[in-house]
Amino acid sequence: MHEIQFNDSLVIIPTFNEAENIEALVRQVLIVQFPVDVLVVDDASSDGTIDLLKNLQQEFVDRIFLIQRPEKLGLGTAYIAGFNWALSRHYSYIFEMDADFSHRPEDLIKLYNACHIDEFDVAIGSRYKKGVRVVNWPFGRILLSIGASLYVRLITGMPVTDPTAGFICYRRRVLSNLKLDQVKFIGYAFQIEMKFLAYKMGFRMIEIPIVFFDRVKGVSKLSKGIIKEAIFGVIKMKFKSLFGNNYDN
Repeated sequence: MHEIQFNDSLVIIPTFNEAENIEALVRQVLIVQFPVDVLVVDDASSDGTIDLLKNLQQEFVDRIFLIQRPEKLGLGTAYIAGFNWALSRHYSYIFEMDADFSHRPEDLIKLYNACHIDEFDVAIGSRYKKGVRVVNWPFGRILLSIGASLYVRLITGMPVTDPTAGFICYRRRVLSNLKLDQVKFIGYAFQIEMKFLAYKMGFRMIEIPIVFFDRVKGVSKLSKGIIKEAIFGVIKMKFKSLFGNNYDN
């Protein structure tokens, strides 16, 4: 059995029925301007996503890794599983990325450079830094997203214009210092909580303007439950922060 030589950066991509997107996305990620590995965390896809990934693993040996989970357990827990997997290896830069081409693979280099060269601890691909940069969303959804961002900033005091963003680079030390087992939110609230934890712990954060594209293929996983979790989760998160726990400085 040969020893795997891991790269320095890992892109984590959660999937649930993303057969229409995943192969093309992974191929594009693997040819970005710096060496990366890909970890897909799949929640029991039934549309052939797993078969496509296993074929890609044969083509890109030791570059693509897969965690298969028995059921749909949510975005937040998928990322936590991916973070723990990364921390058990020697990755220095760990990325979050959607599976539906909402985030352009060529923008990964911007987040990487912010952490690797400029030495920020967290680089956020922001839809709302320097204007609204969203393509193919209906106006109502843009307003909902912007309103949610303003709501989060008001409640938390966190100076992030796009707190629900899911295109992020973390330096290893951020994830290794957070109490990941205490992060319970699974949807938008998960993204907010991770940024809030990093902010409260004093890590250096930067927002990098990107263009966000609504998915062209596949089905959105947004639900009323996820929106409700974000609305009430922010208040609960802020309340917990007043009493320490995972939110100590």
